[in-house]
Amino acid sequence: MTLSFLPSLLLSLVVFFLLHTTTNGAKKSYVVYMGAHSHQFDASLQELDSVTNSHLDLLGSFIGSTVKAKDAIIYSYTRHINGFAAMLDEKEAAEIAKDPRVISVFPNLPRKLHTTRSWEFLGLQKAGKITDSSAWKVGRFGEDVVIGTLDTGAWPESRSFQDTGFGPVPAKWRGTCQPGHEDGVRCNRKLIGVRYFNKGYAAALRTPLNVSLNSARDLEGHGTHTLSTAGGNFVPNVSILNIGNGTASGGSPRARVAAYKVCWPETETAGGCYDADIMAAVDAAISDGVDVLSMSIGGTGGNEFFRDGLSISSFHAVKNNIAVVCSAGNDGPILETVTNVAPWIFTVGASTTDRNFANYVSLGNKKQIKGISLSASGVPSGKFYPLISAANANIANVSTTSALLCFAGSLDPRKVKGKVVLCLRGENARVDKGTECLRAGAVGMILANNVTDGNDLSADPHVLPASHINYTDGQIIFAYLKRTKNPTASITDVKTLLGVKPAPFVAAFSSRGPSNIEPTILKPDITAPGVSILAAFTEAVSPTELDNDKRRFPYSILSGTSMSCPHVAGIVGLLKSRYPLWSPSAIKSAIMTTAKTRDNTRKSILDSSIAKATPFAYGSGHVNPNSAMNPGLVYDATTEDYLNFLCARGYNDTLIRLFSQKPYSCPDTYSLEDFNYPSIAVPNIQARKVTLTRTVTNVGSPGTYKVRVRQPFAVFVTVKPSVLEFKTTGEKKTFQVIITPNFAKLGTRAGYVFGDMIWSDGKHSVRSPIAVNLAS
Repeated sequence: MTLSFLPSLLLSLVVFFLLHTTTNGAKKSYVVYMGAHSHQFDASLQELDSVTNSHLDLLGSFIGSTVKAKDAIIYSYTRHINGFAAMLDEKEAAEIAKDPRVISVFPNLPRKLHTTRSWEFLGLQKAGKITDSSAWKVGRFGEDVVIGTLDTGAWPESRSFQDTGFGPVPAKWRGTCQPGHEDGVRCNRKLIGVRYFNKGYAAALRTPLNVSLNSARDLEGHGTHTLSTAGGNFVPNVSILNIGNGTASGGSPRARVAAYKVCWPETETAGGCYDADIMAAVDAAISDGVDVLSMSIGGTGGNEFFRDGLSISSFHAVKNNIAVVCSAGNDGPILETVTNVAPWIFTVGASTTDRNFANYVSLGNKKQIKGISLSASGVPSGKFYPLISAANANIANVSTTSALLCFAGSLDPRKVKGKVVLCLRGENARVDKGTECLRAGAVGMILANNVTDGNDLSADPHVLPASHINYTDGQIIFAYLKRTKNPTASITDVKTLLGVKPAPFVAAFSSRGPSNIEPTILKPDITAPGVSILAAFTEAVSPTELDNDKRRFPYSILSGTSMSCPHVAGIVGLLKSRYPLWSPSAIKSAIMTTAKTRDNTRKSILDSSIAKATPFAYGSGHVNPNSAMNPGLVYDATTEDYLNFLCARGYNDTLIRLFSQKPYSCPDTYSLEDFNYPSIAVPNIQARKVTLTRTVTNVGSPGTYKVRVRQPFAVFVTVKPSVLEFKTTGEKKTFQVIITPNFAKLGTRAGYVFGDMIWSDGKHSVRSPIAVNLAS
């Protein structure tokens, strides 16, 4: 898909959007992106000041003077990212967007957070023991790799961040422990750096910030959870409410960690993680010396790569050999909802593990149904209580639909008191439903999935005895209520179950592909544990984050692609420790091509509706860290490869030179489908034969690899040559993949079909998923 018209189209869209977003000259915050800098990595203060002055001069030429520009500028990005954030009106922003020195101008928009048994499930230990083949041992536990997260900060007192047994901070580290408000964060030899960035948030808020927000301390828990999942220490005897007891650990437990706080509280007018703050944080993290960046945040998708602050900053990080791992989003199972889809980003979906925090709902007809929960106990005395559907417990002037969802203030205490209430999942938070039931006097709550969520269950620390059940079981209880005159129910205590089957399956909430920006890049890239993950937490709020919940726990259980993202970031840290000279793309390839597509029953991975999952759900498969340590072959990509990709997207030489800051000319012929990615996607084959080119690098011993293909339906795939012989480590080989559709076989069926290509030397299996759209 060649888009030679893209730069002019983008400019037109930018101007149109800017002219329709504000009125009467009102100021709002924008990001002005100008590409990369010409200065070297360790720029002098004089060079950095010169960049700031150039930004002031440019802005001043549009708004009247450099004095006005100083008042308008929020950030000047001076180290790696070239650009600034400023308060502008729509006319000023539109005029600046026309300047030839500027690549893009876009509003400073908020992004949302994509809100331990998992490592044993992934094979890093067996029966509590770490074997010689474990990725932990092979990857030196991530020793001295620096993992940074952009999130809500860190709770430094957590045992996951204690520095006992750690030596001096690595000499490569150039970061800082930014002083904050009186409850600021103290660093040590484990938590080696913290910074906070809130100017973009303040600009959106339009009121002075409370001084307490000038701190990297985590007051929400999300950032502490993700940081400890990626690089937290081994911490024994961790549980929540005495459930899930075991050893908590990050993927790279010997890594050093740094927290960049860019996500801020929600108010009526602002809240979330703003592009201006994200770009400032990544610019700092590159200079600080991080090796891996984990960002469990994302927007709504649909923004072109260089009108997206996270995509822009990630490009500069990868250009500086920093691997960037991001969450895919929590808007599944709808297709085309995946976010963070740039090819230089490692995009992670969410799946389950084989551990459940199970309890049981017993009905008066002796039917018993398994659910999950983190409730502190079952119903009082284990007795049976009257059971009522929330739809039949509504107060006056509240619809049965709202009551069934157990919205705040929807339930009538006269109908609910002393009963177990059946609520439907959706719309409001699961713990909020339990809070409403408790307010109305219920003794317990059964939370039933809707059809969309299927079998996707979440263990939550409810404020009353509760059980979360799947859609099918929910229908059984609704039917029981309908045909029973005096229905009753009981809810048991919670027990931890291990070895649950099938596992993993893809979480319903995990955002799905294909990418709605560039479907030639198959996204997500991978899936990893993201359901009911136990990790460190803040002690500033309760695990439900409800004002009336006074409980505080040092560790908590959360679900989301926010949780799967740092799992992969931790594994990237292990590979970075073992192969310090590998590029981010080589590390990504090692993880993608060794992923699993079968569950613990040896059958194809399913989604939450028990249908067979596709690469649009799990990408290349479920992460398999032990195999990733020895991938055999990798699909590598350089900065120039990414620039060629952008040429094929329609960016011209002038624009590309701005953000590469190197002599560069677009190649005469380059196809998006030839980008050297570990997966293959053909979004519109249109009755034509498509020939793709890929290059693999041998990172193992000399050997001979033979290819085999699992053919997609109504498609014939051939690979030439079908045998690759490598005589040395580091040797590269190029091959072609020829994809030919058979529309006669297709019949009336249309849409995407899937297969895979596997190179094997008998020891390694290097797998690439294939997705072909046969839309006629």
